[in-house]
Amino acid sequence: MAGGEAPISFGILGCAEIARKLSRAITLAPNATLYAIGSRSLDKAKSFAASNNFPPSAKAYGSYEAVLDDPDVDAVYVPLPTSLHIKWAVLAAKKKKHLLLEKPVALNVKEFDEIIEACESNGVQFMDSTMWMHNPRTEKMRGFLSDPKLFGELKKVHACFTFAADPHFLENDIRVKPDLDALGVLGDTGWYCIRGILWAADFELPKSVVALHGPIFNKAGVIFSCGASLHWDDGKVATFHCSFFGNLTMDITAVGTKGTMHLNDFVIPFEEGKASFTVSTESGFTELVTGWVPKPTVHTVAHELPQEALMVREFSRLVGSVKSGVKPEKKWPTLSRKTQLVLDAVKVSIEKGFEAVEIVG
Repeated sequence: MAGGEAPISFGILGCAEIARKLSRAITLAPNATLYAIGSRSLDKAKSFAASNNFPPSAKAYGSYEAVLDDPDVDAVYVPLPTSLHIKWAVLAAKKKKHLLLEKPVALNVKEFDEIIEACESNGVQFMDSTMWMHNPRTEKMRGFLSDPKLFGELKKVHACFTFAADPHFLENDIRVKPDLDALGVLGDTGWYCIRGILWAADFELPKSVVALHGPIFNKAGVIFSCGASLHWDDGKVATFHCSFFGNLTMDITAVGTKGTMHLNDFVIPFEEGKASFTVSTESGFTELVTGWVPKPTVHTVAHELPQEALMVREFSRLVGSVKSGVKPEKKWPTLSRKTQLVLDAVKVSIEKGFEAVEIVG
């Protein structure tokens, strides 16, 4: 590491499947190290560490509290069910642990505000685990959307994230359990859609949200499929669809007055190491309307680390800055809160029979 600074020591709370991916990301990030794993079962923690390339010196604990009580843990990654975030994220902050929190960040914005209040009161860095935000492609696409000559003014965004869950998932996954992840698909793939829309709109909150008719629920009332439209004062409109019932799809389309941007793998790129997007500017037809002029162009952005490792690297850089006396970066909790606000509004609109719900920031 530059300047001889020690890498940020990570503890992980829980052995969720996604924690395997983050364990690898922490290993790949040059300024981070896997230090501890905590589970309600010590045997499970030891097994997780052994199967996920934890260094021999890493600690395995039989409780989450033990990770938070370890003075050598700088930061924790929390992939616990959403209903447990309020307890463990707040406790982590009170124990002065910097917080990388899995999405959705909370069951509602009231809970999230409690988490952020704890982070701010204890001077710890917060970031949610929306990995695609850290892909170099994202910055490159922002350049296109911000160009008045190539893209113009944003008018419309559509996002779609679906995957075909198998029967075992639909019966047993934590995302279908009202006591664990009551937001269901809205908190899972819907979070990404909402974040993508807000990103395209440069994080300007919409004025109102209207849920689309036809959501699907399981017997316990957890959402399995839904959508919504978002509306801004200046006439911008966005729509999204999220579902556990469609073939794997991760699309965003942003339409401006002069240009259009498409990408078909916005959450997880088709392959590691590079990611592409398609743009067009001032599109039209050939003379006999038999084709397009000019044709859309594909832009590919290569990167040496996967996006999740880039996320860990950036989070660890921020944690290192805080340890050296800099105040925590407020950008990331602000983006999380805006995403949660819109998610909450979609849920309320569904509950109120698809009424328009005003966003109050």
